[in-house]
Amino acid sequence: MQNLVKGVHYFQNIGFQQQQKLFEQLAEGQAPEACFITCSDSRIDPNLITNSAPGSLFIVRNVGNLIPCYGTSNNGEMAAVEYAVTALGVKHIIVCGHTACGAMRAVVEGGTAEKLPAVTNWLRHADSTGAIVKEHYQHLSGAELITAAAQENVLVQLEHLRTAPVIATKVSRGQITLHGWMYKIETGQIFAYDSAVHEFRPVLEVEDGSDDESPRYRSRAIA
Repeated sequence: MQNLVKGVHYFQNIGFQQQQKLFEQLAEGQAPEACFITCSDSRIDPNLITNSAPGSLFIVRNVGNLIPCYGTSNNGEMAAVEYAVTALGVKHIIVCGHTACGAMRAVVEGGTAEKLPAVTNWLRHADSTGAIVKEHYQHLSGAELITAAAQENVLVQLEHLRTAPVIATKVSRGQITLHGWMYKIETGQIFAYDSAVHEFRPVLEVEDGSDDESPRYRSRAIA
């Protein structure tokens, strides 16, 4: 906790002053470029990995970067996305999974119900992910299996986003674009889903920013 307090002190006395004009502008309102949906995992820092300033990303975080389907009760995630798209005019929505994801390990291995009942209940929104992994990835194990699950989960959650009428309508009109990303913690690499070849490729190599189509199952994890 002491390090956090020191960090606050540094920000108030140095960091804020270095970007004071930016924060003064942000006090008048926000206009983020993208809605960034990712995991609560402490190793993921959306602004850091995208080298973006405060105000650039409308961030939605939870265990497993899940988006419950439209109509699910108490769906704060979908409400946040709806606000970003409708009220803030965000034109890009990114679902970003990551390697070594504990949520995806729980999805494929189970065993959380007794110790983590709330987590187990939440992870039902990744039931399709678990079924896909069971059907297509039994030849993988360990870290490769978890990575494959995280990849498929990104695609599943993109499908969940499309269940919202406002998202489906704007996607069909080309007014917003959906992006599936994977962050490789150990190397800092970002991979983006390329619908042309139906796999995740280094984000800088994915030139087409069009909406991701329905997933095609892969037999290997990201490099």
